[in-house]
Amino acid sequence: MPDTIRLISGTANPEFTQRILDSLQEQSVKSKIVETDIGHFPDGETKVRIRETVRGCHLYVIQATCPPVNDNLIELCAILDALKRASAATKTAVIPYYGYARQERKELPRVPISAKMVAMFIEAVGADRVIAMDLHAAAIQGFFEIPVDNLHAYPVIAKNLGESLTRPDTVIVSPDVGGTVRARMLAEHIGAELAIIEKRRDQSSGELESFRVIGDVEGKITILHDDIIASGTTLIRAADLLHEAGASEVWATATHGVLTGTAVQAITNSRIRSITVTDTIPAQQEEGSKFFRVSVASVFADAIRRIHENRSVSAIFDHS
Repeated sequence: MPDTIRLISGTANPEFTQRILDSLQEQSVKSKIVETDIGHFPDGETKVRIRETVRGCHLYVIQATCPPVNDNLIELCAILDALKRASAATKTAVIPYYGYARQERKELPRVPISAKMVAMFIEAVGADRVIAMDLHAAAIQGFFEIPVDNLHAYPVIAKNLGESLTRPDTVIVSPDVGGTVRARMLAEHIGAELAIIEKRRDQSSGELESFRVIGDVEGKITILHDDIIASGTTLIRAADLLHEAGASEVWATATHGVLTGTAVQAITNSRIRSITVTDTIPAQQEEGSKFFRVSVASVFADAIRRIHENRSVSAIFDHS
């Protein structure tokens, strides 16, 4: 029989780790959170100490690399390195939100492929496996030489949308061509039509130049579905475009609510009726009545349990 599932929580989102533990224990799975001391030296360097023996154990380190991204990434790497030196049997990096994922290809001269660089960091400090959710580009899995499980949030998001948004006049909208596969999974899950917003950017400045809707949205309830919402600018412009194209309502969903700067206020003042995000990233500020957060901790708990028991992870979504 597999031994106790041991979780280690970074400081990025300890409440999420607790929700994973609660989900495991609700299934009567023997599990615990390993005690740690995580802090900083006076000069700001990250300090980590594992407070109990982990020799020969299988550990799951739960740390989103959300803002402050660099601090949380270094903390993840320090924990993994500490476990390696403590002779842990295996170390799985559970990264609900994988930072730097938007820099996954070289679009301009003399720029880094930062998603690959981060993958190299995580492997170099001893991770044996990675679990993430809705990576910005599926190709990021190929940046690792270790197994990567890319989980999906769409079943949880679909359940939260409710029956009122699974009507024949509902259309799922991808805010860009690159997110089409992600939007199609949600559309097929709830039996809705799919539309796509094509956007073009200036190659030198990165500014958006043009938008157009591909698909029929006139008189329809539209749901913009994305993986990351940061500034909210693209989402708001997409909502305006859908209204101009005749959509009766615009809703929005996303896996990772980064919500930087004035994003919350801008979305609140926009034509978006409501927005649903998951808890892969903790709320950084008061979000108001338009925002709804749903938990995907049970999805991660199921994946961790299946890996620990040498069972299929993809089976989680086979009947979704």
